[in-house]
Amino acid sequence: MKVNIFTKLASATVLSTVLSAAMFVAAPVACAADHAKCQHKIEKAEIKLDEAVRKHGERSSQAESRRRDLNAERERCWNVYKGWWDGHEHRWHDSRDWEDHH
Repeated sequence: MKVNIFTKLASATVLSTVLSAAMFVAAPVACAADHAKCQHKIEKAEIKLDEAVRKHGERSSQAESRRRDLNAERERCWNVYKGWWDGHEHRWHDSRDWEDHH
């Protein structure tokens, strides 16, 4: 009877340890995937802004609209990661200064 209780307790402990370890491994992977999605959305918004500037001019209403979209994407990333991606420099920034970069 004592062996049976010990076996159940040991099994529960091992299972708990394995599940805890899995959470520590899975969380960074999910975070990295979300980080990549954020980067991709910013890159798409930058491309749309560049196209609007090329077609309609730097201060056109189309460019201003795309610039607002880009800033909104950067704001979303900033709120989650406290950083924003600059596709032209190919790097993450850790200060909220994206209005100074375009």
